[in-house]
Amino acid sequence: MATFLYRLGCGAFRRRGWVVLVWLGVLAAVLVGASGASGPSDEEFSMPGIESQKAFDLLEERFPGAAADGATARVVFVAPDGGTVTSDGPREAVENAVGSLRGGPQVAGVTDPFASDAVSADETTAYATVTYTVESADVTDADRAAVDDAADRARAAGLTVETGGSAMDGDGGPGGVAEAVGLAAAAVVLLVTFGSLAAAGLPLLTAVVGVAVSLLGIILLAGPLGLSADTLTLGMMLGLAVGIDYALFVVSRYREERGRGRAPHDAAGMAVGTAGSAVVFAGVTVVIALAGLSVVGIPTLTRMGLAAAGAVAVAVLVALTVVPALLGFWPDAVLARRARTAGPRGGTAVGGRGNLGTRWARFVLRRPVAVLVLGVLGLGALALPTASLRLGMPGDEAKSTATTERRAYDALAEGFGPGFNGPLTIVVDARGAADPRGAVRTVGDRIGGTDGIVSVSEADFNEAGDTAVFRATPSTGPTDEKTKDLVERIRRERPAVEERASATFEVTGTTALNIDIAAKVQSALVPYLAVVGGFAVVLLLVVFRSVLVPVKAALGFVLSVLAALGVLVLVFQQGHAAGLFGVEQTGPIMSLMPIFMMGIVFGLAMDYEVFLVSRVREAYTHGESAEQAVVSGFRHSARVVTAAALIMVAVFSGFIGEEGSLIKMLGFGLAAAVLFDAFVVRMAIVPAVLALLGDRAWRLPAWLDRVLPRVDVEGEALARHGGRAPEPDGPVTAHV
Repeated sequence: MATFLYRLGCGAFRRRGWVVLVWLGVLAAVLVGASGASGPSDEEFSMPGIESQKAFDLLEERFPGAAADGATARVVFVAPDGGTVTSDGPREAVENAVGSLRGGPQVAGVTDPFASDAVSADETTAYATVTYTVESADVTDADRAAVDDAADRARAAGLTVETGGSAMDGDGGPGGVAEAVGLAAAAVVLLVTFGSLAAAGLPLLTAVVGVAVSLLGIILLAGPLGLSADTLTLGMMLGLAVGIDYALFVVSRYREERGRGRAPHDAAGMAVGTAGSAVVFAGVTVVIALAGLSVVGIPTLTRMGLAAAGAVAVAVLVALTVVPALLGFWPDAVLARRARTAGPRGGTAVGGRGNLGTRWARFVLRRPVAVLVLGVLGLGALALPTASLRLGMPGDEAKSTATTERRAYDALAEGFGPGFNGPLTIVVDARGAADPRGAVRTVGDRIGGTDGIVSVSEADFNEAGDTAVFRATPSTGPTDEKTKDLVERIRRERPAVEERASATFEVTGTTALNIDIAAKVQSALVPYLAVVGGFAVVLLLVVFRSVLVPVKAALGFVLSVLAALGVLVLVFQQGHAAGLFGVEQTGPIMSLMPIFMMGIVFGLAMDYEVFLVSRVREAYTHGESAEQAVVSGFRHSARVVTAAALIMVAVFSGFIGEEGSLIKMLGFGLAAAVLFDAFVVRMAIVPAVLALLGDRAWRLPAWLDRVLPRVDVEGEALARHGGRAPEPDGPVTAHV
């Protein structure tokens, strides 16, 4: 692989004009396609095989057309202190506001609070529901403005008015602030690392090119594939982070090879052949891990994983082609000023003298047991809260109190009870009952008498009269653990109720659906973690041709992921330091969060493992002792790995300020995971373990050595041929 990548790097360097033109053509093509695309949508979450989804499917079958995808908006009216919405003045203001919403071009209907029993028992709160003929993504700004105008009109009369619902959701997706923060922080880290504006700017430029292609591609495919706005933000987050890191690795190796005295085109080929091999390996692991999310069986998760994998694949291609092409335009600009004026130095790479990485490695080698114990105990302590992990799907209650959606949620919960925002939908199949209506009434009475249910609505029957649906309102909120227990209790007592009623029923609705999704995802966490960890062992076994190094790497990955999940539970679920990160409402962790973290962190952990340990193995295979090889590996790679990790942390941390719960949690969790994995596992635990193992770390049974395929990540084939590809297409001169 190193030989092929060497030729690719040399080819991109020499034919730099064509490479840039091809990528500009790709960018222009996706730009034209995306300009006419419908963009991301916010479709309903679904998961085949769970009870809630089966009930939704039954509703669509027995109530054709009733489960329309039209958007809804809810306008909540709250009377002034000491007043009621039913008194003359407030009532007139509510009726005027509701009346102004009728007749909109996309409005299908508006409910009157006073005619639809939408007034609270104490008459302080009322709400109106506006239904639209189009999906939420297609609601025009004019119709949204009409809702805001109606709310302002009622506010002018002295009422407190808040709005919510799917029709009022923003477009979502990247807002620009998080990306700007991440890019600014990355620029500072790159400038400090390289000491050159050109060297710092090149990874940023290529990362932006890759992200632009990825995002425009996601927008282009969003309509046909049903991609959400969160998918767009996730693609931006990962594409930016890995794009900068991968380019950083290649540029750093290029500078090192130039310091050894190689000609520019040869240095570019060597950089792509060596560091590029690690980039390919890391990128492939991220792609496979993200694509592997499809085994969980959640269509939305599958689409998000594949879209993010596509963004990572684009980042890899950009690092292997655009980076050497741009180096061809400015071969000396990325070098430090001292290197440009001092000229080439033979033999040892730049940085051969003792640096901070060298001193840190020697510190660890002198105290391997203490460093190992402290690292494992520290991460283990942070991982303990993972035992109390609760999964769910937070809604408007997780938004900031500065948003009208959150205030509408709170007003409804205060006026109608916490369970009003998450009612249970009961679907009764009474086809086999002699008296379908009597059977539905029996089911409703038994569920209404369940402890924790405060009210049950009238049942609505289909045209055939053999299927009914009604709502049961819990006494607790949709993300409350008691609501989950209530749903489980209703399902547990179902056989006796069905036998008495001679009919079957299913529990569904958004609340029950979220509970079912959380349960299925939580049950998939351990198997997925085992699969990803096992996959890491196999990959590293092939790369490093060692048994103990892959096992150590996989265990370190598991430890860093669990520690990051523990910190996530501490902040977002238990509320410790929540205000510091803008978390105003604690609750369960997003159902998709842990499994997404595992897939993404797996690839990033392998990235740092390969780049760091490959330099250690390279020194060991060239005759250095096990301990000295660790020092040599850290001398060459510790600074770059540190910079790459800091860039990742900065980019991911920028997304903590996003409004969406999934993106906020993902940004925080990934930043914590990279911090733990890069600085505790790879920079501390790894050298400590290698020091304790000594030569045993690099032993491989002879029979296994014969079976395993050989993957040249360190560029051994290039080293054997004096830095050239063994069969070059043309003359290549290496100045050593």
